[in-house]
Amino acid sequence: MPLYKTIHINSRTQILVWKVTESYGELLEQVVLNDSNRLRLDGMKSEMHQRAFLSVRKLLQETGHTDLDLYYDEFGKPHLHGEKYISITHSHEFSAIIISDETVGIDIELQRDKIIRIADKFCDSEFQFLDLESEEYIGKLTVIWGVKEAIFKIRNEKGISFKNHISVCDFKLESKQTIAELHFDNLVKDFKIHFEEIEGFTLVYAFEN
Repeated sequence: MPLYKTIHINSRTQILVWKVTESYGELLEQVVLNDSNRLRLDGMKSEMHQRAFLSVRKLLQETGHTDLDLYYDEFGKPHLHGEKYISITHSHEFSAIIISDETVGIDIELQRDKIIRIADKFCDSEFQFLDLESEEYIGKLTVIWGVKEAIFKIRNEKGISFKNHISVCDFKLESKQTIAELHFDNLVKDFKIHFEEIEGFTLVYAFEN
Protein backbone atom coordinates (compact mmCIF):
# COMPACT_ATOMS: atom_id res chain seq x y z
CA MET A 1 0.00 0.00 0.00
CA PRO A 2 1.23 3.54 -0.63
CA LEU A 3 1.86 5.94 2.22
CA TYR A 4 -1.18 5.78 4.52
CA LYS A 5 -0.98 9.20 6.14
CA THR A 6 1.29 12.21 6.55
CA ILE A 7 0.87 14.57 9.50
CA HIS A 8 2.61 17.93 9.19
CA ILE A 9 2.90 19.13 12.80
CA ASN A 10 4.77 22.29 11.84
CA SER A 11 7.56 23.35 9.50
CA ARG A 12 10.07 21.42 11.64
CA THR A 13 8.20 18.18 12.29
CA GLN A 14 6.38 15.58 10.23
CA ILE A 15 4.92 12.12 10.88
CA LEU A 16 4.49 9.45 8.22
CA VAL A 17 2.37 6.34 8.67
CA TRP A 18 2.51 3.20 6.50
CA LYS A 19 -0.07 0.41 6.38
CA VAL A 20 1.83 -2.76 5.56
CA THR A 21 -0.04 -4.74 2.91
CA GLU A 22 2.95 -5.67 0.74
CA SER A 23 4.70 -9.02 0.88
CA TYR A 24 8.21 -9.33 2.27
CA GLY A 25 9.56 -9.77 -1.25
CA GLU A 26 7.78 -6.71 -2.61
CA LEU A 27 9.13 -4.50 0.15
CA LEU A 28 12.66 -5.88 -0.08
CA GLU A 29 12.80 -5.01 -3.78
CA GLN A 30 11.90 -1.39 -3.06
CA VAL A 31 14.38 -0.45 -0.35
CA VAL A 32 18.13 0.00 0.09
CA LEU A 33 19.70 -1.44 3.26
CA ASN A 34 23.09 -0.85 4.79
CA ASP A 35 25.12 -3.92 5.70
CA SER A 36 24.37 -3.92 9.43
CA ASN A 37 20.63 -3.52 8.94
CA ARG A 38 20.62 -6.26 6.30
CA LEU A 39 22.08 -8.54 8.98
CA ARG A 40 19.40 -7.37 11.44
CA LEU A 41 16.70 -8.13 8.89
CA ASP A 42 18.07 -11.60 8.15
CA GLY A 43 18.18 -12.38 11.87
CA MET A 44 14.48 -11.65 12.42
CA LYS A 45 12.43 -14.82 12.89
CA SER A 46 9.02 -13.22 12.27
CA GLU A 47 8.03 -12.17 8.75
CA MET A 48 5.69 -9.60 10.32
CA HIS A 49 8.69 -7.94 11.99
CA GLN A 50 10.67 -8.12 8.75
CA ARG A 51 7.88 -6.43 6.81
CA ALA A 52 7.52 -3.76 9.51
CA PHE A 53 11.29 -3.17 9.42
CA LEU A 54 11.21 -2.75 5.66
CA SER A 55 8.13 -0.51 5.72
CA VAL A 56 10.02 1.90 7.99
CA ARG A 57 12.66 2.13 5.24
CA LYS A 58 9.88 2.93 2.78
CA LEU A 59 8.83 5.77 5.06
CA LEU A 60 12.39 7.05 5.19
CA GLN A 61 12.47 7.10 1.41
CA GLU A 62 9.26 9.14 1.39
CA THR A 63 11.16 11.86 3.30
CA GLY A 64 14.11 11.83 0.93
CA HIS A 65 16.29 9.71 3.22
CA THR A 66 17.40 6.10 2.92
CA ASP A 67 18.53 3.41 5.31
CA LEU A 68 22.07 4.62 4.65
CA ASP A 69 21.20 7.82 6.54
CA LEU A 70 19.98 5.87 9.58
CA TYR A 71 22.14 4.52 12.38
CA TYR A 72 21.59 3.20 15.90
CA ASP A 73 23.58 4.15 18.98
CA GLU A 74 24.88 1.73 21.63
CA PHE A 75 21.47 1.80 23.37
CA GLY A 76 19.57 0.93 20.19
CA LYS A 77 18.19 4.44 19.68
CA PRO A 78 17.83 5.46 16.01
CA HIS A 79 19.48 8.60 14.65
CA LEU A 80 19.71 10.30 11.28
CA HIS A 81 23.05 11.61 10.04
CA GLY A 82 22.74 15.36 10.35
CA GLU A 83 20.77 17.40 12.86
CA LYS A 84 17.30 15.85 12.58
CA TYR A 85 15.74 13.73 15.34
CA ILE A 86 13.91 10.54 14.43
CA SER A 87 11.73 8.08 16.31
CA ILE A 88 10.32 4.84 14.92
CA THR A 89 7.39 2.60 15.83
CA HIS A 90 5.41 -0.32 14.45
CA SER A 91 2.55 -2.54 15.59
CA HIS A 92 0.95 -5.28 13.50
CA GLU A 93 0.16 -3.79 10.08
CA PHE A 94 1.09 -0.18 10.90
CA SER A 95 4.46 1.51 11.09
CA ALA A 96 5.27 5.18 11.62
CA ILE A 97 8.18 7.56 11.92
CA ILE A 98 8.49 11.10 13.23
CA ILE A 99 11.29 13.37 12.01
CA SER A 100 11.87 16.72 13.67
CA ASP A 101 14.32 19.45 14.61
CA GLU A 102 13.03 18.92 18.17
CA THR A 103 13.54 15.99 20.54
CA VAL A 104 10.62 13.63 19.83
CA GLY A 105 9.32 10.13 20.47
CA ILE A 106 6.52 8.14 18.83
CA ASP A 107 4.54 4.99 19.51
CA ILE A 108 1.63 3.17 17.88
CA GLU A 109 -0.38 0.50 19.70
CA LEU A 110 -3.32 -1.73 18.86
CA GLN A 111 -6.23 -1.14 21.24
CA ARG A 112 -7.13 -4.46 22.89
CA ASP A 113 -8.57 -5.90 26.09
CA LYS A 114 -5.24 -7.45 27.06
CA ILE A 115 -4.00 -4.08 28.30
CA ILE A 116 -6.44 -4.20 31.23
CA ARG A 117 -4.57 -7.16 32.72
CA ILE A 118 -1.25 -5.32 32.79
CA ALA A 119 -2.50 -1.84 33.74
CA ASP A 120 -1.03 -2.03 37.25
CA LYS A 121 2.39 -2.73 35.72
CA PHE A 122 2.63 0.69 34.09
CA CYS A 123 0.01 2.91 35.78
CA ASP A 124 0.14 4.47 39.25
CA SER A 125 -1.02 8.09 39.66
CA GLU A 126 -3.15 7.65 36.51
CA PHE A 127 -5.61 5.45 38.43
CA GLN A 128 -6.80 8.65 40.14
CA PHE A 129 -8.56 9.73 36.95
CA LEU A 130 -9.17 6.39 35.19
CA ASP A 131 -12.68 4.92 35.41
CA LEU A 132 -12.58 1.12 35.23
CA GLU A 133 -16.26 1.03 34.26
CA SER A 134 -15.96 3.53 31.45
CA GLU A 135 -16.16 2.43 27.81
CA GLU A 136 -13.11 4.64 27.30
CA TYR A 137 -10.97 2.67 29.76
CA ILE A 138 -9.08 0.62 27.16
CA GLY A 139 -8.62 3.65 24.94
CA LYS A 140 -7.18 5.71 27.78
CA LEU A 141 -4.91 2.91 28.95
CA THR A 142 -3.59 2.58 25.42
CA VAL A 143 -2.82 6.30 25.28
CA ILE A 144 -1.01 6.11 28.64
CA TRP A 145 1.08 3.15 27.52
CA GLY A 146 1.90 4.93 24.26
CA VAL A 147 2.89 8.10 26.12
CA LYS A 148 5.29 6.20 28.33
CA GLU A 149 6.77 4.30 25.39
CA ALA A 150 7.30 7.55 23.47
CA ILE A 151 8.97 9.24 26.46
CA PHE A 152 11.17 6.23 27.08
CA LYS A 153 12.29 6.37 23.45
CA ILE A 154 13.27 10.00 23.94
CA ARG A 155 15.27 9.46 27.14
CA ASN A 156 16.32 5.84 26.52
CA GLU A 157 18.01 5.48 29.91
CA LYS A 158 18.47 2.21 31.72
CA GLY A 159 16.43 1.94 34.89
CA ILE A 160 13.47 4.12 33.89
CA SER A 161 10.21 2.58 35.14
CA PHE A 162 6.97 3.30 33.31
CA LYS A 163 5.05 3.00 36.57
CA ASN A 164 7.38 4.74 38.99
CA HIS A 165 9.08 7.42 36.93
CA ILE A 166 6.65 8.58 34.22
CA SER A 167 3.27 10.11 35.06
CA VAL A 168 0.55 11.18 32.64
CA CYS A 169 -1.84 13.98 33.55
CA ASP A 170 -5.62 13.64 33.23
CA PHE A 171 -6.96 13.98 29.71
CA LYS A 172 -10.02 13.50 27.53
CA LEU A 173 -9.79 11.28 24.47
CA GLU A 174 -11.48 13.90 22.31
CA SER A 175 -8.87 16.51 23.27
CA LYS A 176 -6.13 14.44 21.61
CA GLN A 177 -3.48 15.95 23.85
CA THR A 178 -2.12 15.92 27.38
CA ILE A 179 1.10 16.48 29.31
CA ALA A 180 3.39 14.10 31.14
CA GLU A 181 6.36 14.21 33.51
CA LEU A 182 9.48 12.13 33.98
CA HIS A 183 11.09 12.01 37.43
CA PHE A 184 14.20 9.84 37.31
CA ASP A 185 17.14 10.17 39.71
CA ASN A 186 17.76 13.94 39.79
CA LEU A 187 16.19 14.48 36.38
CA VAL A 188 12.80 16.17 35.97
CA LYS A 189 11.41 16.63 32.47
CA ASP A 190 8.05 17.77 31.09
CA PHE A 191 6.55 16.58 27.81
CA LYS A 192 3.82 17.76 25.48
CA ILE A 193 1.75 14.83 24.25
CA HIS A 194 -0.47 14.43 21.18
CA PHE A 195 -2.43 11.35 20.16
CA GLU A 196 -5.01 10.14 17.68
CA GLU A 197 -6.80 6.98 16.64
CA ILE A 198 -6.11 5.17 13.36
CA GLU A 199 -8.30 2.15 12.54
CA GLY A 200 -8.37 0.81 16.10
CA PHE A 201 -4.75 1.78 16.79
CA THR A 202 -3.56 4.65 18.96
CA LEU A 203 -0.75 6.85 17.64
CA VAL A 204 1.07 8.87 20.32
CA TYR A 205 3.87 11.36 19.91
CA ALA A 206 5.76 13.31 22.56
CA PHE A 207 7.85 16.47 22.53
CA GLU A 208 10.32 17.21 25.31
CA ASN A 209 9.87 20.70 26.76
